[in-house]
Amino acid sequence: QVQLVESGGGLVQPGQSLRLSCAASGRIFAINAMGWYRQTPEKQRELVATITVNGITNYADSVKGRFTISRDNAKNTVYLQMNSLEPDDTAVYYCNAFIRSSVITQNYWGQGTQVTVSS
Repeated sequence: QVQLVESGGGLVQPGQSLRLSCAASGRIFAINAMGWYRQTPEKQRELVATITVNGITNYADSVKGRFTISRDNAKNTVYLQMNSLEPDDTAVYYCNAFIRSSVITQNYWGQGTQVTVSS
């Protein structure tokens, strides 16, 4: 069984940084695209950033220049470095990955990690 486990969330002040990690475990043959999404009670879940297996990245306009997504394929882990955090970045952040664990590829989600930006 495949699992995605996030870590690194917390409470920070505006302008500070956080680094989120998400490790995939279980019976994994291959991991394709990985990404981060976020959700607040007022908004639907929205894309933050994605990264392909070859390292091609895509970002939401609201985080370009402040967030950096990366991955370590040997560790089945994706990261999100968040700099210059703003109160509007407050949300539950979810890791997402397309993982082949048998003959098919399925989409998996992590349990979410809370990021709160407040003075």
